[in-house]
Parts: sequence; C-alpha cells; structure tokens
Amino acid sequence: MTERPGGRSSYHHGSLPEALVAAAFELLDEYGQEKVSMREVARRAGVSAGAPFRHFADRQALLTALADRVLADFVRCQEAEVAAVAAVDPAGGSAGGSVMRAVGLGFVRYALHHPHRFDLVRSRVFVASREPELRDQLDGMDRAFTGLIVADQEAGRLRPGDPGLMGLAGQALVFGLAQMIVDGYLPGEEAEELAGKVLDTFGQRIANLPSQ
Repeated sequence: MTERPGGRSSYHHGSLPEALVAAAFELLDEYGQEKVSMREVARRAGVSAGAPFRHFADRQALLTALADRVLADFVRCQEAEVAAVAAVDPAGGSAGGSVMRAVGLGFVRYALHHPHRFDLVRSRVFVASREPELRDQLDGMDRAFTGLIVADQEAGRLRPGDPGLMGLAGQALVFGLAQMIVDGYLPGEEAEELAGKVLDTFGQRIANLPSQ
C-alpha cells in the first residue's frame, strides 16, 4: 500500500490546504469521491465550513487537487516497479516488454489497493477533454511512457513500430484489467496473478524475439 499523499499533521504547522487535502483523502479512501464534500472535509480538518473555499473555489477544484496528488503517487508506484526490474536485470530486461510489464503491473496494483483513487483518476483522465490543471502532468507521463518504449525499441528489446500505438495498446490493456478488478469481475485475491499473466502474454507479442 502506498502512503496517503499529504498529511493532516501539517495543519498544526499552519498549512490549511494540506490539512484539507488530507481530510479529503480520508473521505475518498473510505467512501469514494461522491462522498467528498466541502462541509465534511472542513469538519474533519477541524475548521469552519467556509474555510475550504479560501483555498479551493468549489468541490470540483478540491477533487482536481486530489487527482493531481493521486497521479503523482501513481507515478511513484510505477517507478518503484520499474526500479525493481532494473535491480534484477540492469540491462533493461532480457525478455522484451519487461519495463512495460512493470509499468502496467504498477498501474494494476495501484487500482487494486486504491479503487476509489483509481475511480477518481479515471473520471478525470480517461475522458474526452483533460482538465487544464492536470494536463501538464499527464502530458509528462505520456512522454515518459513513450520514452521507455522508444528506448526498448532502440535497444532491440521491442519490435519496431509506432511507439504511440504500442503505448496505447498497453494502456488500453492495463486500464481494462484495472477496471475489471475494481468492478469485481476479476476476483481480488487472484487479480494480481492474472494481471501478471495477461501482461506476460502481451509482452510476448511485442517482444523483439529472435527468429526460430
């Protein structure tokens, strides 16, 4: 499990926005985004009902701030998975697609452990128009993911081809897996193992394997 972004204790040092975000995360993790209200966030932070509006224009602005924190936490989770692969195989993965597998498994694990956070991000990222406040971070994530694919292609670990299309295929796969887990279609106790097997199958299809 990852640590909750922010921390309520920061309010005692004068950072009310951090205290409000921490209280909002409590509500999000316990009940989902539908139950995150400005009034309840204020109550949990121990401030007046109007205090949150001095820092967040409305409930949607607060939820966007949460999504921004979740995305950063989400990236850290994926980076940890990639670092674990690098520690085992400094060459970047003898089996093609191992870095992409690590990124995908990080995505699935995060959704498994934080279903309400996944739902929040899903509702703001996988939509027709990205929120301006999240666009820079999301564009940076897209560039980093594409960069990983290009690096593996240049190293001969992945098949040549459009890295954007390959990335979209991987993204669609892990998003679908995560949604199936969150919806209960895949049993939670088997979800991670099943996801790993599906990602392995995908990796075999995109790996630049030597001809038999």
